Amino acid sequence: MRVAIAGAGNVGRSIARELIANGHDILLIDRDPDAIKPESVPEAEWLLADACELASLEEAGLDSCDVAIASTGDDKANLVHSLLAKTEFGVPRTVARVNHPSNEWMFDDLWGVDVAVSTPRLMCALVEEAVTVGDLVRLLSFRGGHANLVEMTLPSTSPRVGQRVGDLRLPGDAVLVAIIRDGSARPPERDGAVEANDELLFVVDPAVEAELAQYLAPRERRSA
Repeated sequence: MRVAIAGAGNVGRSIARELIANGHDILLIDRDPDAIKPESVPEAEWLLADACELASLEEAGLDSCDVAIASTGDDKANLVHSLLAKTEFGVPRTVARVNHPSNEWMFDDLWGVDVAVSTPRLMCALVEEAVTVGDLVRLLSFRGGHANLVEMTLPSTSPRVGQRVGDLRLPGDAVLVAIIRDGSARPPERDGAVEANDELLFVVDPAVEAELAQYLAPRERRSA
């Protein structure tokens, strides 16, 4: 994939290195000359330009990109870049960094944002995920909150332990997308079973999160 990253600071460069390691073509854009450091990510293309200006994005060839990532430290700039990428250049996928949680409500499809990544929220979610078993933890929100990526570490007392994936009757439109077991991620095979201490990742509508948590809950909690 060809990926444009607006913002060549520490966050943008770290994303670029990770994506390059996975075989993607990267363009880093920043209007600050001090941020243009080709030696830090030599495999990437670099462009000194304002990622919120149409002329700059035309020069960058944004219409040839599969993904546009807005990773600056300015929420306004991230919103404008996402909106231009989606509406003016038809970029199929946009990802925007949310710096201030109070602005998170704006990062939706009205502003051209497909995926909003809030570092404070993600850090809180990871802390919760590390210390809780049997609780549903929200990791990410997609499409302005119409679908969430959630996780539960399945406790040994859950009535779902040992049940075939194909026999799970998940509420609403919940979809089991991955199982992490012994530190390795694997796809949920229909004939495979879920086991105690599996980390289960679901994509689910927020309206049925509570119902999903109840379905997976330990027996004692279900009877409470």
